[in-house]
Amino acid sequence: MKQDEVRIGVIGGGLMGRELATAIGRWSALSDVPVRPRLTAVCDVDPDVLGWFDRIDSVRLRTADYTDLLADDDLDVLYLAVPHHWHERLYLDCVAAGKDFLGEKPFGIDLDASRRIVEAIEASDVFARCCSEMPYFPGAQLAFAEVASGALGQLLEAESSFLHSSDLDRDKPINWKRRAATCGRIGVMGDLGMHTLHVPLRLGWRPEKVYAVLQDIVRERPDGRGGRAPCDTIDNATLTCRVPGQQGGFPLTLATKRIAPGEMNTWRLRVLGMDGGVAFSTAQPKTVRRFRVRDGRQVWEHLEVGSQSVFPTITGPIFEFGFADAILQMWAAYLSERAGGLGERFGCVTPREALTSHEVFAAALRSGDSGNASPV
Repeated sequence: MKQDEVRIGVIGGGLMGRELATAIGRWSALSDVPVRPRLTAVCDVDPDVLGWFDRIDSVRLRTADYTDLLADDDLDVLYLAVPHHWHERLYLDCVAAGKDFLGEKPFGIDLDASRRIVEAIEASDVFARCCSEMPYFPGAQLAFAEVASGALGQLLEAESSFLHSSDLDRDKPINWKRRAATCGRIGVMGDLGMHTLHVPLRLGWRPEKVYAVLQDIVRERPDGRGGRAPCDTIDNATLTCRVPGQQGGFPLTLATKRIAPGEMNTWRLRVLGMDGGVAFSTAQPKTVRRFRVRDGRQVWEHLEVGSQSVFPTITGPIFEFGFADAILQMWAAYLSERAGGLGERFGCVTPREALTSHEVFAAALRSGDSGNASPV
């Protein structure tokens, strides 16, 4: 297959910017993609971060001014990986410059910012999508296909969660994700919530009402200068949503937690229906559990799924899939869709889906403030 080259620039060269660089380095592992990316420019205000990209031979531009990338006619796509309070300005500037981009979640620090971003994108010719890599695990894809097929029958309930535990350490220094001014009042929902909503929204499950339990558990953290700083974001959010449908619809639970004892970086989905059920967790990345009634008995069976996801790779199918593989798959989906080659395969979060997630988070804040369920 002939592959067209796509020249990519990164704005925000931290953890995820480096993950993109390594994903591009593994691009030859993919067997069926219409494009070949090349990382050529990086922007970050930290000289040490820029220095890391010295190891990437294709990078020709390193700068602390993101407008250098916006003005660069030799760049086709930008990856925008900056804190939430920078989203609106940067994303709007990117649209004004006519640059296609993949932006980090949550596409704005709050609902109003997200609306302005999405309105600008939809009024332009820019191709933009939002990051969410966890559903590209093969087990997640199998679970998604099982639900989408209708094999579960009338849906009874669903749960989608993303769980961390690093904030169990009360002496972990504060960073931008633990400050409402930079992360947003939605806190952990902005950081992790798009991961929990990507699959439900793609299945057409738009919540109409939300009851939220929001927890600000650790109220201060070390400031890195010998003192303490207020930690004023939501650590854990559990949302019980009603999804409209037949016979009153069904409950959808969305859980995003930075303080989830026993979890590291766990994404999980569980859906039950009258005719079957399915469950997957990245804590057991090769196993999907599927429920059936056989000969009058209720049976949970285990399916082993191996390494293959949306885009085939050279990796042996018996091997185990991981986070770096999910990032590679997400970028393959984004660049293939941009090139018109995605077909029926699972795509990245659309701007409209990102906006819907903000509508859910805003309803959750209202619910948390009032103690009552809130319409979306």
